[in-house]
Formats: sequence, structure tokens, C-alpha cells
Amino acid sequence: MDTALQGTVTASPAPWGRVRRSRYLADRALKVVCALFTILGAVVLGWILLMLLVEGIGGLSADVFTHTTPGPGSQGGGIANALVGSLILTTLGIVVATPIGVLAGTYLAEYGKGSKLAETIRFVNDILLAAPSILIGLFVYMLMVQPMGGYSGWAGGVALAIIAVPVIVRTTEDMLRLVPGSLREAGAALGAPMSTVIIKISWKAARAGMVTGILLATARIAGETAPLLFTALNNNFWFNPNLMGGVANLPVMIYQFALSPYENWRELAWAGALIITMSILALSIAARLILRKEKAR
Repeated sequence: MDTALQGTVTASPAPWGRVRRSRYLADRALKVVCALFTILGAVVLGWILLMLLVEGIGGLSADVFTHTTPGPGSQGGGIANALVGSLILTTLGIVVATPIGVLAGTYLAEYGKGSKLAETIRFVNDILLAAPSILIGLFVYMLMVQPMGGYSGWAGGVALAIIAVPVIVRTTEDMLRLVPGSLREAGAALGAPMSTVIIKISWKAARAGMVTGILLATARIAGETAPLLFTALNNNFWFNPNLMGGVANLPVMIYQFALSPYENWRELAWAGALIITMSILALSIAARLILRKEKAR
């Protein structure tokens, strides 16, 4: 009996060794697959960026920043009007979205918290985060473009604001939730009302993260094309001061010029794509630097 028991104990490590070996092989196989797909993604992304740099730099010149978009079949020209139009539309969208997003995020983090209304708002906000931008453009088209009788920069700014609001709401709520509750309790212990605690303590402690959210929202809407096709459309001239009628903008200009049969237009499209990509990259880097600087404190 003792001999049989000893044989059983001695034989038991063999199955366990096979299990460990199979787990090791599975782990190595998964690492190899993940590495291969990572390399594949990096190669594709690098290829796109390299092509953008080569074609975009070839289309850059001083005229690109000083002249308006040329007519069909003409030579020369630039994209100055599209640059200014995009800057105006993006600024308008962020100006509209920032107070709405910050105040909504503040309500969710400070007042609503676990209430049913707050949960409903979070659910709707999550839906808007993933909503197709073309759907938002169609919504603003029905809401503003048709009643106003034509395209306008105001409709384009509203469409971009709707896209930016969910990003700012989510970031603001997350940043305010990271503020220690002891800071709020200290402000309340001094007799400060909740509004003062939020403005003087919570917002001040979370300001870097909130600014980061605004910058990320700006980068998010700077390259949107679909909503502007339904709202601001495009033109080859400087914008109207009242923003009525079509407003030139980079995303739609790139879309239209890239599909054109004219070599000059395609070169301008590549130059515009490079400019907007570098602008979005700069905003993303600035957001990360601000957040990293705040964490270092």
C-alpha cells in the first residue's frame, strides 16, 4: 500500500509539468501574435504618415498660406481662406461646447453623482461619444440649415459643438472625481457654500485635466468633414462676416480637392492634410504635456 501511494506521489508532477509547458507555449504564442499585429499596425500607420509627409511637403509653399483656393483648372492659389474658415468654425464650436460640457460634467461629479438623472445623462453622453458625426450633421441640417434657408458657419459651429460636448463632459467628470473629498470637506468646514467649494477648490485642483479635455475635444473636431458637408459646406472665397452662406474649411476642401481631376487641387489637398494633421498632433502633445506637468506636482 505504501509502495502504491509512493508511486502515485512520484507520478503526480508529470501532468503538472505538461500543464505548465502548455501554458508557457500558449503565452509565447499569444505574445508572438500580438507582436506581429502591433508591427503590422505600426507599418500601416508609418506608411500613411510617410506618404502624407512626402506628398504634403511637396505641395507646401508660401502661396498656400497667403492665397485663396483656386478655381477649377487654374494654377497656383492656396488655402488661406480654408485655414481661416476652419479656425473660425473650430473656435466657435469650442466656445459653445466648453461651458456646456464643463457645467454638465460638474453636475455629474458634484451634484448628481449616483442619481437617476445623472445616470441617464451619462448614458446619453456615452451614446453621443460614439455617434456617427454624419448623423449629427444631418440633425443640425434639419434643425438650422433648412429653417435658415441655407448653409452657414453658425450651423457648422453648432454641429462641431455637439461633437465636442461629450468629450468635455466625460473628461470634466473624471477629473473632478479624482479630487480628494477631504479638500471639499475642508472648504465646507470653513463655512463656504458648495458653489464656492467647486469654483475655488474642485475646479482649481482639476484645472489641468479639464484644459486637457478641452484641447482633446478641439483636436477631435478640427478634422471633422461629414457634419460640415451638411452645415457649412464650402466655397473658394473669404468668409462672410456674418457667417451666412458656405464657409471655406480645410476638411471639406481636402475632400473635394482630393477627388478632383486637377493636379493643382490634389497638391493643395495633400498640403492641407499635412497642415491639419500637424495641428491635431500639436494639440494632442500639448494636452499630454499639461496633464504630465500637473501629475508631476
